[in-house]
Amino acid sequence: MKLSIFTMPLHPPERSYTEVLREDREAIILADQLGFDEAFIGEHVTDKAEPVTSCLIFIASLINDTKNIKLGSGTVNLPNNHPAGIAAQVAMIDNMLEGRFLFGISPGGLLSDAEIFGNLDKDRTEMFVESINHILDIWNKEAPYNLEGKYWNISTELNLDKETGQGIIVSPYQKPHPPIVVTVVAPFSKGIVLAAQRGWTPISANFLQPIWVASHWPMYKKGCELGGYEAKTENWRVAKSIFVADDEKTAQRYGKGPDGPYHFYFKQMMKKLIGNGRPDLFKHDRDMADSDVTLDYVLDSLVITGTVDSVVEQIESFKEKTGDFGTLVYAAHDWVEPELSKRSMELMSKEVMPKLNQ
Repeated sequence: MKLSIFTMPLHPPERSYTEVLREDREAIILADQLGFDEAFIGEHVTDKAEPVTSCLIFIASLINDTKNIKLGSGTVNLPNNHPAGIAAQVAMIDNMLEGRFLFGISPGGLLSDAEIFGNLDKDRTEMFVESINHILDIWNKEAPYNLEGKYWNISTELNLDKETGQGIIVSPYQKPHPPIVVTVVAPFSKGIVLAAQRGWTPISANFLQPIWVASHWPMYKKGCELGGYEAKTENWRVAKSIFVADDEKTAQRYGKGPDGPYHFYFKQMMKKLIGNGRPDLFKHDRDMADSDVTLDYVLDSLVITGTVDSVVEQIESFKEKTGDFGTLVYAAHDWVEPELSKRSMELMSKEVMPKLNQ
């Protein structure tokens, strides 16, 4: 099993923007040094608590400061951008990273982003599908492209000059394109079927109860079968909020206490997701009353925290409920106490993962 890291990121909005960007970069650089296989970075334009406004710009800042880790957009929110712009920017990033890039995509889940880009009342899933189809066509077809859609028409026919290169969008380093990754949130997701049918791979979100994470594998398998692909557990990524400490007292204080970053994270996520009518994501049983979905319940059921051996046991227990998966995605959280957060990453990489893989 491989180890990745995913940062939305999510920080207290009163923190210095400069400091949180520096911290988020430091976390990815540390992950590279510790041997993490991949890092995914989120993107939100209108959220002061989730302040990376362009995951591609953020990734570009890490190209020369990382050596081995693959860097992934987590995600580029396609309806909020022009497909031609995305195609060109992703191709450039992929070439600069010489193949160390993973193309994470989504329709975008932040309603204030949809509002500011004028997409609030549009079918963003339909926009998402049209956008990625245009992007793939740009990479696979000869200029002038001449792509027609409901939301975007793309052509350079009037100004194409192949001799000078004008009117031609650059191509990715990886052929035919970088691996495409989608984040899966909904239980029994139909979206994962469609994604797998196209050869894309999923990340199951870290704020889902294990029973809903488990529902993703049969849907992924179904999609692979429809698309003529072999369904391999090694292609399934599962995210989890984990804190590893040298002693149990510190683990519980930082991992589940009111002053720790996990408490802040899930308080924020509950407000956002429950406010958007999605309390079921946090329930282990859909018949649970909404009033029973308390912050303490969510922390107890969704955060793995403890010493090395305890965390290994808890991850094994989690896997018994979800089934095997190929990559454990360590969810990054605010560094309330930087040394504890860094130590957790070190213990996760150097001690927890070797024991899990024995």
